[in-house]
Amino acid sequence: MKKAGAGELSDHKAPTGPVEPRPRVLVERALPTPLTVRGSKSLYMTEAERQGLTSARKMLFVGQEPANEHVATALRVEPGNAVIARRKMFWANDVPVRIATSYFRVDVGENTRLDGEGFVLPTLQAAIEDLGHTFSHATETLTARPATPYEADLLDVAGEWVVEILRVSISTDDMPIHALETICAASSHAFPIGEAVGSDQF
Repeated sequence: MKKAGAGELSDHKAPTGPVEPRPRVLVERALPTPLTVRGSKSLYMTEAERQGLTSARKMLFVGQEPANEHVATALRVEPGNAVIARRKMFWANDVPVRIATSYFRVDVGENTRLDGEGFVLPTLQAAIEDLGHTFSHATETLTARPATPYEADLLDVAGEWVVEILRVSISTDDMPIHALETICAASSHAFPIGEAVGSDQF
């Protein structure tokens, strides 16, 4: 194999650090979601408190809307079919950092606390269990993509990317109960990945 010359090697040195200011705030979003956080009053506010951040949240929308393709796939309904959406906005130190939407099938959440106004108390998870559903397993998928105009406006990230986390929870009856879509401002987030369960390798 031909060795690279000095000039060629210099072309592949690690780049220098960013010259722009650091993000206004940096929030960690652990993966997979720790059980103690998942069962808390607010996943985000619990995470933020542990990180020493001042958090705030606001409910943006509760109601039915057409399912987009990836939400429809997650909930096993046809794209465009109505689903129940609960959309929230989150801030860290007064900086907008996340938009989170809980989606439910209409036959799961209609005329229950899951489609009621305001935040579900004591927790959303408790409300789901009160309906007789037992948790089996969940998958979490991360997708990096450009922000939509709606997301860019709310998160103040025009021209930037977001990280979309889709967590789909399945019951012991093999029913997709809850699809949680979290849109994270990429420049304001870090994603610690937990160790795999069981045997692992370097």
